[in-house]
Amino acid sequence: MKIYFITGSQFLYGEETLKQVERDSIKMVDYINAKIDRVEIVYKGMVKTEREATKFVKEVNYEDECVGMMVWCHTFSPAKMWINGMKSLQKPMLHLHTQFNRELPYDEIDMDFMNLNQSAHGDREFAYVLTRLGVPRVSVAGYYQDEDVIKEISEWADVAVAVDYSKKLKVCRFGDNMREVAVTDGDKVEAQIKLGWQVDYYGIGDIVAEINKVTEEETEALYNEIISLYTLKTDDVASVKEQVKYEIALKRFLAKNDYTALTTNFQDLHGLKQLFGMSIQRLMAEGYGFGAEGDWKISALSAIFKKMAEGRKGVTCFMEDYTYDLVKGKELVLGSHMLEVCPTVASTKPTIEVHPLGIGDREPPARLVFDGTEGDGIAVCMVDMGDRFRLICAEIELVKQPKPMPKLPVARIMWKLKPDFKSGAKAWLEAGGAHHTVVSTALTAKDMELFAKLNGLEFVHIK
Repeated sequence: MKIYFITGSQFLYGEETLKQVERDSIKMVDYINAKIDRVEIVYKGMVKTEREATKFVKEVNYEDECVGMMVWCHTFSPAKMWINGMKSLQKPMLHLHTQFNRELPYDEIDMDFMNLNQSAHGDREFAYVLTRLGVPRVSVAGYYQDEDVIKEISEWADVAVAVDYSKKLKVCRFGDNMREVAVTDGDKVEAQIKLGWQVDYYGIGDIVAEINKVTEEETEALYNEIISLYTLKTDDVASVKEQVKYEIALKRFLAKNDYTALTTNFQDLHGLKQLFGMSIQRLMAEGYGFGAEGDWKISALSAIFKKMAEGRKGVTCFMEDYTYDLVKGKELVLGSHMLEVCPTVASTKPTIEVHPLGIGDREPPARLVFDGTEGDGIAVCMVDMGDRFRLICAEIELVKQPKPMPKLPVARIMWKLKPDFKSGAKAWLEAGGAHHTVVSTALTAKDMELFAKLNGLEFVHIK
């Protein structure tokens, strides 16, 4: 994936100045590339006319390899020439406000130096037009070799990759939303218009038919691989192999139809022996997005945020606020789900277990059970407010569970709300926050703010 870099200039100061602008720009791009791993920054030349600006933005929009653009106005760049191009921009943009030299050459500075190094002039002119047009972008200011500037560029690049991924995302829904539930529903057409998500429905019979095609040989091979990874803590091998069949069928169906996120619903299980359990857990560990009870919004977000977090330390997973420990001053949230907790958040080696499940009216399903990780993180959801989507981000601290939970046969994590339980919970409730979230120790509230800004979402930050 690539970021296209363009430098703003003009013809006012002659050909020699333009050659110097080109040399300086290439050196700057080479330096940034040496510091960033996620994407390649590609220098695409200078914009000096309206035609060049428009042509460049068209190239950004239509090249599949390009996930965003960076602009720097080395010299004074009269910004009316950018208007037609920037009106049509469809990809994330970073405006880099820097200059090639770090320090002023006080003893030697002359008008030629001043005319060449006019970022303080050109970037302000350019930014005015962006603001006038309402172009969403990220502005990064400071010397381009400074660590904080490189960090901001790198963080924006992660979000740009996620935005590009979002616009191509397909979500597969097996069954509809859970009956009578409000927050998991929403306007799928508006989500596709605004975020690019294609959200498709399939009857549960479609995946049942795929499950019935899985052979014993395929099942046995994957079963042996799985039990080498986890601790088998059940004698009910048949139930474990049933989940193995589900995993094979789901991966085959999703790959065949180009889906990277999915939902299921325990009220729609006709033809299934079990609820999806370990099969979904393992899919999430591979990067697939998931939302329970038909929650397509959180399924999409979990896939996108996993993509955004690639290469970073920490974990990112689908989660549900389940119940509280309300000991005064020590309040904790217990996050879990009936079955579907991603094993990437495990702090202990997962065990494969089979237990009855008091919901869904099916045979006891196999699942991975473990305790969760620790660290500072965020919990995020997106809700449909009728006339807009709202992204809600709460800062949390994941903690070790205070005591063992020997009778709780599901995976779980625990966290503290910030700034405290009463304030954090109240703010989440009044913002209309959902019970399903994406929890991440790899991503930050700043990442969420950038994602919201670049997608035109309302953003609520609870800290």
